[in-house]
Amino acid sequence: MPETTPKKPAKKAVKTPVKAIKTRTARVASPIPLGRPVEYEDWMAEEVCWRIAQGEPLTKICRDDHLPHCATIYRWLIRFPDFCEMYARAREDQADTNADEILSIADEMPPEYTDEKGRTMLDASFIQWQRSRIDARKWTSAKLKPRKYGDRMAVEGVEGGASIKTEETGSNRFLEIMKNMEMTKRAG
Repeated sequence: MPETTPKKPAKKAVKTPVKAIKTRTARVASPIPLGRPVEYEDWMAEEVCWRIAQGEPLTKICRDDHLPHCATIYRWLIRFPDFCEMYARAREDQADTNADEILSIADEMPPEYTDEKGRTMLDASFIQWQRSRIDARKWTSAKLKPRKYGDRMAVEGVEGGASIKTEETGSNRFLEIMKNMEMTKRAG
Protein backbone atom coordinates (compact mmCIF):
# COMPACT_ATOMS: atom_id res chain seq x y z
CA MET A 1 0.00 0.00 0.00
CA PRO A 2 1.46 3.31 -1.00
CA GLU A 3 1.78 5.82 1.74
CA THR A 4 0.20 9.21 1.13
CA THR A 5 1.08 12.28 3.02
CA PRO A 6 -1.83 14.21 4.34
CA LYS A 7 -2.41 17.47 2.46
CA LYS A 8 -2.50 20.69 4.36
CA PRO A 9 -5.64 22.75 3.95
CA ALA A 10 -5.23 25.60 1.47
CA LYS A 11 -4.93 29.08 2.92
CA LYS A 12 -7.53 31.61 1.95
CA ALA A 13 -6.26 34.68 0.10
CA VAL A 14 -6.43 37.81 2.22
CA LYS A 15 -7.17 41.04 0.40
CA THR A 16 -5.20 44.09 1.43
CA PRO A 17 -7.39 47.08 2.17
CA VAL A 18 -7.28 49.95 -0.31
CA LYS A 19 -8.26 52.56 2.25
CA ALA A 20 -7.65 52.63 5.96
CA ILE A 21 -10.37 50.89 7.91
CA LYS A 22 -11.25 52.64 11.11
CA THR A 23 -12.65 50.49 13.87
CA ARG A 24 -13.09 51.03 17.54
CA THR A 25 -10.17 48.85 18.46
CA ALA A 26 -7.61 49.08 15.68
CA ARG A 27 -6.66 50.92 12.53
CA VAL A 28 -5.33 48.96 9.58
CA ALA A 29 -2.59 50.70 7.61
CA SER A 30 -3.24 51.41 3.95
CA PRO A 31 -0.74 50.59 1.19
CA ILE A 32 -1.82 53.80 -0.59
CA PRO A 33 -0.70 56.97 1.19
CA LEU A 34 -3.60 59.09 2.33
CA GLY A 35 -3.63 62.86 2.53
CA ARG A 36 -1.93 65.54 0.51
CA PRO A 37 1.70 65.36 -0.56
CA VAL A 38 4.09 67.49 1.49
CA GLU A 39 7.47 66.55 0.04
CA TYR A 40 8.91 68.85 -2.61
CA GLU A 41 8.80 67.26 -6.03
CA ASP A 42 9.96 68.96 -9.23
CA TRP A 43 6.93 67.83 -11.21
CA MET A 44 4.56 69.30 -8.59
CA ALA A 45 6.43 72.59 -8.51
CA GLU A 46 6.36 72.79 -12.32
CA GLU A 47 2.64 72.03 -12.48
CA VAL A 48 1.83 74.66 -9.85
CA CYS A 49 3.89 77.29 -11.65
CA TRP A 50 2.53 76.36 -15.07
CA ARG A 51 -1.06 76.67 -13.89
CA ILE A 52 -0.34 79.99 -12.16
CA ALA A 53 1.19 81.32 -15.38
CA GLN A 54 -2.00 80.27 -17.21
CA GLY A 55 -4.02 82.53 -14.88
CA GLU A 56 -5.36 80.02 -12.35
CA PRO A 57 -5.43 81.20 -8.73
CA LEU A 58 -3.26 79.27 -6.27
CA THR A 59 -6.25 78.43 -4.06
CA LYS A 60 -7.96 76.67 -6.97
CA ILE A 61 -4.79 74.81 -7.95
CA CYS A 62 -4.28 73.54 -4.40
CA ARG A 63 -7.78 72.04 -4.30
CA ASP A 64 -6.54 69.16 -6.46
CA ASP A 65 -5.83 66.07 -4.36
CA HIS A 66 -2.50 65.29 -6.04
CA LEU A 67 -1.08 68.74 -5.17
CA PRO A 68 -0.10 70.12 -1.74
CA HIS A 69 -2.02 72.66 0.31
CA CYS A 70 -1.31 76.40 -0.09
CA ALA A 71 0.58 76.47 3.21
CA THR A 72 2.98 73.85 1.85
CA ILE A 73 3.55 75.94 -1.28
CA TYR A 74 4.38 78.95 0.90
CA ARG A 75 6.86 76.82 2.88
CA TRP A 76 8.45 75.71 -0.39
CA LEU A 77 8.91 79.37 -1.34
CA ILE A 78 10.99 79.87 1.80
CA ARG A 79 12.97 76.62 1.62
CA PHE A 80 13.71 76.26 -2.10
CA PRO A 81 15.25 79.29 -3.88
CA ASP A 82 14.86 77.68 -7.32
CA PHE A 83 11.15 77.23 -6.74
CA CYS A 84 10.90 80.80 -5.47
CA GLU A 85 12.40 82.11 -8.73
CA MET A 86 10.17 79.87 -10.83
CA TYR A 87 7.10 80.99 -8.84
CA ALA A 88 7.99 84.68 -9.23
CA ARG A 89 8.34 84.23 -12.98
CA ALA A 90 4.99 82.41 -13.10
CA ARG A 91 3.33 85.32 -11.29
CA GLU A 92 4.75 87.77 -13.84
CA ASP A 93 3.47 85.54 -16.63
CA GLN A 94 0.09 85.48 -14.91
CA ALA A 95 -0.05 89.27 -15.23
CA ASP A 96 0.54 88.97 -18.98
CA THR A 97 -2.12 86.25 -19.24
CA ASN A 98 -4.61 88.47 -17.40
CA ALA A 99 -3.84 91.36 -19.75
CA ASP A 100 -4.43 89.10 -22.76
CA GLU A 101 -7.73 87.92 -21.28
CA ILE A 102 -8.89 91.52 -20.94
CA LEU A 103 -8.88 91.89 -24.70
CA SER A 104 -10.86 88.71 -25.29
CA ILE A 105 -13.41 89.67 -22.62
CA ALA A 106 -13.80 93.15 -24.09
CA ASP A 107 -14.31 91.70 -27.58
CA GLU A 108 -17.20 89.47 -26.48
CA MET A 109 -20.52 90.72 -27.79
CA PRO A 110 -23.19 90.87 -25.08
CA PRO A 111 -26.36 88.92 -25.75
CA GLU A 112 -29.26 90.82 -27.27
CA TYR A 113 -32.89 90.47 -26.33
CA THR A 114 -36.14 91.96 -27.55
CA ASP A 115 -38.42 93.66 -25.05
CA GLU A 116 -42.22 93.63 -25.10
CA LYS A 117 -42.29 96.71 -27.36
CA GLY A 118 -40.15 94.98 -29.98
CA ARG A 119 -36.94 96.93 -29.28
CA THR A 120 -33.64 95.05 -29.48
CA MET A 121 -31.48 95.74 -26.44
CA LEU A 122 -28.20 94.55 -24.95
CA ASP A 123 -28.15 92.68 -21.65
CA ALA A 124 -26.96 95.29 -19.11
CA SER A 125 -26.18 92.74 -16.38
CA PHE A 126 -23.86 90.88 -18.76
CA ILE A 127 -22.05 94.13 -19.58
CA GLN A 128 -21.61 94.91 -15.87
CA TRP A 129 -20.33 91.37 -15.22
CA GLN A 130 -17.80 91.74 -18.04
CA ARG A 131 -16.70 95.10 -16.63
CA SER A 132 -16.11 93.49 -13.22
CA ARG A 133 -14.06 90.70 -14.83
CA ILE A 134 -11.95 93.24 -16.71
CA ASP A 135 -11.42 95.39 -13.59
CA ALA A 136 -10.32 92.36 -11.55
CA ARG A 137 -7.77 91.39 -14.20
CA LYS A 138 -6.50 94.97 -14.51
CA TRP A 139 -6.04 95.25 -10.75
CA THR A 140 -4.29 91.89 -10.51
CA SER A 141 -1.99 92.67 -13.44
CA ALA A 142 -1.08 96.04 -11.93
CA LYS A 143 -0.16 94.40 -8.62
CA LEU A 144 1.77 91.49 -10.13
CA LYS A 145 3.71 93.51 -12.68
CA PRO A 146 3.51 97.19 -11.65
CA ARG A 147 6.26 98.46 -13.97
CA LYS A 148 4.31 97.28 -17.00
CA TYR A 149 0.64 97.47 -15.95
CA GLY A 150 0.62 99.84 -12.95
CA ASP A 151 -0.15 103.55 -12.90
CA ARG A 152 2.79 105.52 -14.19
CA MET A 153 4.32 107.89 -11.65
CA ALA A 154 6.71 110.76 -12.09
CA VAL A 155 8.81 111.98 -9.18
CA GLU A 156 9.77 115.64 -9.19
CA GLY A 157 12.23 117.36 -6.93
CA VAL A 158 10.70 120.15 -4.86
CA GLU A 159 12.31 122.33 -2.23
CA GLY A 160 12.10 120.42 1.04
CA GLY A 161 11.34 117.01 -0.47
CA ALA A 162 9.87 115.19 -3.42
CA SER A 163 6.35 115.29 -4.74
CA ILE A 164 4.63 112.56 -6.69
CA LYS A 165 2.54 113.18 -9.79
CA THR A 166 0.61 110.62 -11.80
CA GLU A 167 -0.16 110.72 -15.47
CA GLU A 168 -3.75 109.71 -14.69
CA THR A 169 -5.75 112.30 -12.78
CA GLY A 170 -7.63 111.19 -9.70
CA SER A 171 -7.19 107.48 -10.42
CA ASN A 172 -5.16 106.49 -7.41
CA ARG A 173 -6.43 107.08 -3.87
CA PHE A 174 -2.99 106.43 -2.37
CA LEU A 175 -1.47 109.29 -4.37
CA GLU A 176 -4.27 111.63 -3.31
CA ILE A 177 -3.46 110.88 0.32
CA MET A 178 0.23 111.50 -0.34
CA LYS A 179 -0.57 114.85 -1.97
CA ASN A 180 -2.70 115.86 1.02
CA MET A 181 0.14 114.93 3.38
CA GLU A 182 2.59 116.98 1.30
CA MET A 183 0.28 120.01 1.34
CA THR A 184 -0.21 119.68 5.12
CA LYS A 185 3.56 119.44 5.58
CA ARG A 186 4.15 122.62 3.55
CA ALA A 187 1.41 124.55 5.36
CA GLY A 188 2.67 123.58 8.81
